[in-house]
Amino acid sequence: MTTAVDPETTTFYVLFDDGSASLMTSTTGEEPPLPKPGRFVDQTEYEERRDAIRAEREEYVAELQAEDERRTREDYEALIATGVPEATARRLSGYTGPGEES
Repeated sequence: MTTAVDPETTTFYVLFDDGSASLMTSTTGEEPPLPKPGRFVDQTEYEERRDAIRAEREEYVAELQAEDERRTREDYEALIATGVPEATARRLSGYTGPGEES
């Protein structure tokens, strides 16, 4: 009778030429083949790139949210200007910010 033993895994850190980053594991201890052009790096370089990717994504999401807020505010104000009641203008525009200042 044999007992299954979990082989030791080795983690490899990869930066791809397209700017993405990845962790890859191997049970052979050998560098796995890369699925696209890139290079193996140390953990520190990988973590720096990962953190930069996260920061870029957070900035992009903030820009999208600001644009959405601007657009819904403009739609809300346009509806109010045509005499649409505030509650209806909010519902139609999706605007949830402060009301019209008098």
